[in-house]
Amino acid sequence: MDYKYIEQLLERYWRGDTSVEEESILRAFFSQNDIPASMRAYKEIFTYAAQEKKTDVLGDDFDSRILAATEGCKPVKARTISITRKLMPLFRAAAAVAFVIVIGNAAQMALDDKREATVVSMSNDATVSDGRSVAMTDSIVIDTLKKVSRREVPALYE
Repeated sequence: MDYKYIEQLLERYWRGDTSVEEESILRAFFSQNDIPASMRAYKEIFTYAAQEKKTDVLGDDFDSRILAATEGCKPVKARTISITRKLMPLFRAAAAVAFVIVIGNAAQMALDDKREATVVSMSNDATVSDGRSVAMTDSIVIDTLKKVSRREVPALYE
């Protein structure tokens, strides 16, 4: 039997020049049982689509299985977030800043108390009445040898 027409159709098929009718002719030819040995390699290409249509069909129970699987799901409810919960990071940052400021002030006060104690202990040499002025205490200057300079505070020694 002469298969030149089928060979020509195959050539045009590989080039992409065949029409839909010609491709259906090729599918019909390769769906037969009696195919020449030289063309048996192409049989699976043209019969694959027909075989897969039979196997890739969804069953009749597909819809019921999908509906059964989705009916058990509960809808997710949206949670409302209060304004205090939204501002919680801001509150935490403000608390951290306040903590650092309080610790810094406490450290500064501790250092100021030591300096004031040094100044007061050095100024005990002078006779001062009970109502010492803050301005007099603040104006005492301590030199590098930690001695009170008497010439800068003449009112204390009079």
